Amino acid sequence: MSNALQFHGVVKCYGRLRALDGLDLEVPQGSIFGLVGSNGAGKTTAMAIALGLLRAGEGTIDLLGDGPFSPERHAGRVALLPQDSSFPPHARVEELLRFYGRIQGMPVAGLAPAIDELLEWVHLQDRRRSPVRSLSHGMKRRLAIAQAFLGRPELVLLDEPLNGLDPKEAARVRDLIRERRGHQAIVISSHQLTDLEALCDHVAFVEKGKRVRQDTLDKIVRRSHCVTYHLGSGTLPLARLAAELPDVTWEQHGNRVVASFPSTYTAEALNTAALRIFLETGVGILEIRRGSDLESEYMKLSAEPPPLQPPPAA
Repeated sequence: MSNALQFHGVVKCYGRLRALDGLDLEVPQGSIFGLVGSNGAGKTTAMAIALGLLRAGEGTIDLLGDGPFSPERHAGRVALLPQDSSFPPHARVEELLRFYGRIQGMPVAGLAPAIDELLEWVHLQDRRRSPVRSLSHGMKRRLAIAQAFLGRPELVLLDEPLNGLDPKEAARVRDLIRERRGHQAIVISSHQLTDLEALCDHVAFVEKGKRVRQDTLDKIVRRSHCVTYHLGSGTLPLARLAAELPDVTWEQHGNRVVASFPSTYTAEALNTAALRIFLETGVGILEIRRGSDLESEYMKLSAEPPPLQPPPAA
């Protein structure tokens, strides 16, 4: 599979601060790709460098197989939704989208139907002639999302796209992003890991300007060799589980228990044995899910090492 975006050894410094420190990324064509990291990890900087808003100090960037960003080569093929975007307050919704469509190089004849589709997409049909200043924060955010998808660019970068949306509109936008899978490459940076888990098929963890891990979502949350049990009443019978399922590793985090099993097991076989033990020992089961979850895997991978202990006094 070819890549829509590739970083290799990209470095960006602000004085002595290395915002990106040899970042490597590969975003497959047609994927929905999640960027996960703490504040200051370099996610927003990476997006800005990808689309030529910032210049990298070192490393190489390849955009859609045509090298680093070029207005001539990439016009109309890429788009960005910044985290803190704003529009001219007196501009009206439809005329603003028309303006951005012309910037994207869309033919005049195709603008009207594309704008109609997008306004329906983000549920702003009734506000098409409204000035931006009259829109709520959530409506402005939906307008910004519409702008990012105008002209169906091959690569769309979304920085915290669901911020400020009410639950219904957030669910609607998630559904619409899913519909683009396979047709566009979409990179989403978000601190809402449940949203990324619901949307993405590839994920990268970024910390201190470096990639910590990148893989498919299924592999990161270990869906093929891990089961998570959310427990109710009772005490986890670890001794019996270890005796009857010796090849399974059990991690307990409060009322959540993660069972990791080797390739000689299947999730069905594990559940058959584990549930029997739970029920016979009076452990209540509230929920079972294949794999771990993105938040747990990120927290585990990004955990700070414990401080070194001083040697004991002689």
